Order: sequence, then structure tokens, then C-alpha cells
Amino acid sequence: METLWSRNYHSTRLDTELTGWTMMTTSPSNVGSAAARVPWRTSSQNDEDLKQPELSMDLPIAPPRDLFGEIVEISPSNLVKRHRTARYGIMVESIYASAHSRIQFNYQSHAHLLILYEDGARRDGETAVDGLPPSRLRKLASKLTFVPAGYGYREWHDTSTAVRLSYLYLNPVTLENAAHADAFHTPKVFFEDSTLWASAVKLKSVLESENMDTAYLESLANVLAHELSCSGQDAAWTPPPSRGGLASWQMRVVNAYIEEHLNEQIPLITLARLTRLSKHHFCRAFKHSFGVAPHKYHRQRRMQQAKVLLSDRAASITEVSLALGYPILSSFSDAFHKVTGRTPSQFRKNL
Repeated sequence: METLWSRNYHSTRLDTELTGWTMMTTSPSNVGSAAARVPWRTSSQNDEDLKQPELSMDLPIAPPRDLFGEIVEISPSNLVKRHRTARYGIMVESIYASAHSRIQFNYQSHAHLLILYEDGARRDGETAVDGLPPSRLRKLASKLTFVPAGYGYREWHDTSTAVRLSYLYLNPVTLENAAHADAFHTPKVFFEDSTLWASAVKLKSVLESENMDTAYLESLANVLAHELSCSGQDAAWTPPPSRGGLASWQMRVVNAYIEEHLNEQIPLITLARLTRLSKHHFCRAFKHSFGVAPHKYHRQRRMQQAKVLLSDRAASITEVSLALGYPILSSFSDAFHKVTGRTPSQFRKNL
């Protein structure tokens, strides 16, 4: 049976090593046509240095157009690292920018764009999407922005810390049967939705997996489409109260405390007191709201920060381990592998 996210898409994986980065892209509709090839850029390349590989593929059905030929423009390009994967009408891009960088982003395309701000802060900057007032929010971690197809997105950062974010490019055709379809025409800037965030991170992880389960990917994509369509239905775009879970203010307080103490062991009683709940009630409410137990969420956020630090090759893996509160390197390596499926050295090698 044809699924929502796989209609008319048959993807082929192309791995091309460019300055240590692996790129996987959906095949273009007109193989051999220079105009149809998906462009890419690395941090050290100029236009004249780019060489398109010869593609030799025979696909029974190809996408009607190269939807993902239009990606977010970032300048200066040499200040960022980009890693791209595209399959089954979805493309994910990981972006890393070091601290003390001044960078600009521009985008307007036929694809929807969901932005996950995983880590980072800016001294100054502005984020604007057509139809909404610009935001000058400085602490970006754990925020989401949604840019509907056809809308313009403009952003600039004067970064105070390293910034790590992900772009999910989504084909509007694949969303046409999702619930609350009108929501896909509503832009949102810097909103929070823990459920949508968890689904987007899980989808990204599956897309980037070496052993991808196609059926599982398609199921996740459909879940993401539904959650995206339902997210932020109220004017303030805050998650609705969840019976049995934490209140919005409790989620904000706990999340902020965890972010500020990623390199420490956090006693459960400390988090419970912040929310004015008993340990037992807090654990149950936290898992209901965040989808995982407090200690597991803390470890996941810790490893996300590890990815940011590992992306800076000036720091050794031992230094990253110590910065995150792991005095024993093997303990850090085991924790990182348990969350990401890779060792720190393997992760850095694939950057």
C-alpha cells in the first residue's frame, strides 16, 4: 500500500567523500542533466572547485522535480560545516558553526523547512520568517522554527557559543493527507514542543543510520507529519497541558536546570524540589512529558553537547570527556556509544 511519505519516491544512496564529509542524496529526475543534479557545498570549496560526479542510475520512477536542489544559503560558507542525507522525499542537514562567528542564513523554496536548534547561543542576531515579527532571542537550544513552503526565512547570528542545528526539508506533496493540513501554512518561530522534537530527532537518527529500516522510517515520517500539523495550535505556540505530566512552567524550569548542569550528576531530589513534587510523582510526570526518564534525558542532552564539542577538532576527545564531567575516558566513550551508536572517535572521523 502506498504510504504518505513514499509516494512517487524511489531513492538511491550516493556516498561521496568531500573533505571528510559523507553526503547521501536522493537521485535527480533527469540523470545526466547538469541542471538536475543536486548541488552541495563544503566549508572549503569555491564554486570553481566543485566537480559533479557522473551518475549512472536506472530508476523506474523518479521524482517529478529536484525539490531539494534549493537548500538554505549560508554565508560565509567557510565558517560552517554541513552534512546532508536525503531519502524518501525527506532531507536532513546538520549544521555546525563555531563560537564567535558571524553568519547569515537565507531560504525560500517549494519545500517546508523544520529547524531544530540543538545547541548554541548568540550575542546578537535576528530570525525572521515572512508573516511574523522578527525575533532576537539569544538562547537558541531546544527551540524549533517552522518555515512553510514558499515563505522566506532570514536569520543571522553573532555566535557567543558554538551553534549546532538541523534542517528537515519536507516535501509538501507528502503532507497533503495529514491531519490539520492548514497548519502547514502557518509559520512559527522559536517555539517549544517536546513531542515534536523527540519525533524529529528520532527521524533524523533513522535517516542517518547505516542500517535503515524503511518501514520504520515511513512510520516515523507519518508521525512527524501528524505532530507537526497539530503543534502550536494556540496563539502562543506552547504545548497544551498534559494530564499526568508536568506543567509548562515545570518543564521550562527542569529543562533549564539540566542544560546548565550537563557536566554534573544531578540528584533526582533536586529536580523534584524545583517542580515542588515528590520524587515518585516527579519521575512519573517527567516521563509522561518528555517521553523518557529524567536520567536518560539528561544523558541524551549531555551527548548532544558532546557532539558540539567533538565537532571542534581543536579539542581532544579527552578534553571533551573532562568538560562533560567524565574523568574516565572509557566511561565517556561507553555513554556516547550507548546514545549514538558510535564511539567519539568514529563520530569525529565522519564529520
